[in-house]
Amino acid sequence: MEQLCQILKTGTPQQIANELADYYTQYANKPETIANIELKLKVIDVLFDILRDQNLINVYPLALQVMRIFTRDSSVSKVAFDDGRIETLLHLAMLVGEEEALMTETSQTFDQRIVVEAQKCMSNLLSTSDMVRSICSRNSCIEGIMLRLRMHPDPKLPSDVKYFDMLMLFLLTAMNHELRDKVQSDYHGLIYLMEAIDLILKNNAEYWAENVNNRSKRRSKGSRRGRKTQTEHEAPPPPPQPSTMMDTNANNSEDRGDDALVTYCLDDWEVNIAIQVLKVLFNLTISVENRQLDEIEEAHFFRLVSILHDLLLCDTKNGNKREELQSQTVNLLTNMPSKSYEELLSKISELGRPENPEYEYDEMNMEVIAALLKFLDKRLDDINANSSNNLEKVAPILICLAKASSSQPIIRKYIRYQILPPLKDIRSRPEDGTTLRNKLVRFMTSPDMHLKQLTAHLLFVLCKENTSRLIKYTGYGNAAGLLAGRGLLSCINSNSNYSSDSEESDTEEYVQNIDRINPVTGCIDQPRSGPNPLDHMSEEQKEYEANKLACIMDQLHRGGVIQPCKIDKDGRPVPVEHILELQKPCHSKQNESDSE
Repeated sequence: MEQLCQILKTGTPQQIANELADYYTQYANKPETIANIELKLKVIDVLFDILRDQNLINVYPLALQVMRIFTRDSSVSKVAFDDGRIETLLHLAMLVGEEEALMTETSQTFDQRIVVEAQKCMSNLLSTSDMVRSICSRNSCIEGIMLRLRMHPDPKLPSDVKYFDMLMLFLLTAMNHELRDKVQSDYHGLIYLMEAIDLILKNNAEYWAENVNNRSKRRSKGSRRGRKTQTEHEAPPPPPQPSTMMDTNANNSEDRGDDALVTYCLDDWEVNIAIQVLKVLFNLTISVENRQLDEIEEAHFFRLVSILHDLLLCDTKNGNKREELQSQTVNLLTNMPSKSYEELLSKISELGRPENPEYEYDEMNMEVIAALLKFLDKRLDDINANSSNNLEKVAPILICLAKASSSQPIIRKYIRYQILPPLKDIRSRPEDGTTLRNKLVRFMTSPDMHLKQLTAHLLFVLCKENTSRLIKYTGYGNAAGLLAGRGLLSCINSNSNYSSDSEESDTEEYVQNIDRINPVTGCIDQPRSGPNPLDHMSEEQKEYEANKLACIMDQLHRGGVIQPCKIDKDGRPVPVEHILELQKPCHSKQNESDSE
């Protein structure tokens, strides 16, 4: 390390370049270098001397690569990077304020290698140092990122630069909620960020319009944004791009929009940028549900959801990337106002019928909702009983589907038909099987309290918050946790917040066997093999066994193993002080009214 410092100070440019390259090759993939912190600080001092010497500009990329190794070390980043050094890195990343950008526009040349390496250094520092995040909240970092965000339509702007800009903005807004308001209000971040995603989709659609025959395009993947993008935000693309597609559909192009037959297949770099933008948008919208929105803000969120509609239907060249993209899209959807979920629907009269008739419901294209259900199904299959991130995997999609079902009756009806179809198999328990209903009912008794509540809530919403209907599809035993938490254990209710049209679709099998179905298990109990032990007992023996059971329950109660409860007049479980209290009759509101 001492030799490295000496060569960096006194060597020729070629010697410096060789030494930096050797050091980077040796330590690039190692979590820690062998030097102690004092030697690391000395090397960093010399590296900044190099980065401020215009005569050594050719070795800037190598110097920044070595600098990036040190920025991974949180103990170094907290003491080695002050305001001046952060400013140096931001200048090398060309993240400067508007006035300074105008002053340096003619004197600076854009070197992608230098810019990207400086961005990588800043990304490491922002993820490891509170001090650096505090510095960047005061300097030109945010302004520079937002200025360059407006340059995304420039085809000369490299994709790596866009990606690391968004990564830095995500790290800043994730750690500092005040910066979220600043990005949102001062720089109109929501608008520019959603336009960045819209631009990715638009460019990708134009590429496929030029390279894919119209017969290969799917009407069901029509874009919601195409009807307003060109008139509101950008000039029409030069011919012969979408115009060739419009010519083949001249009869109805005005009704459906110019890209009604568009299809998307995103490259990895497009997906990576979109994911980072979605993560920033999630940070900016995390508190949307807690505040009152004006008409303009509501319009922005409606447009954003229409863009997310397209993202959910995007194909990707890398299958794993599609799941990651859908995951971040679902995360953002959970922040969206409930009203905006109507943008997930498309009228068949506007975009034509989907290829798969299963995606059609009540003259609406439900392909996006079907994509969400497939995503849920895959996430449920991926859950590991011993994994600690099960809630993180499944919670967003459960919340998203519950919000969509609560806000849009047609979505609720379609999802209910997919998850809770008319009962035919009444001999199997609701939790046994491989259907979505079976998988969700199994999680209603999960030891993870949050996962259990979210799953039960979704099913409850699909049942229009009707207690008897929930018990019908899940069994009283599985539904008891939700009903107890909501004080509905002794209630048979129907929530008036939902549409009043009847959705009862009892099958012939269910109607014929309704008296044989055990409401606790939700199915017909299988006959037990062997004789009933009570058949040969006298009344005295039965009483003895009952008292014995009561004593065992009392011991478990006193030992804190169980907590017996009874149902109060509000339908909620209330702990009893002694096991004999269970013999007292339950008091209901009806009983009280009768006594009066």
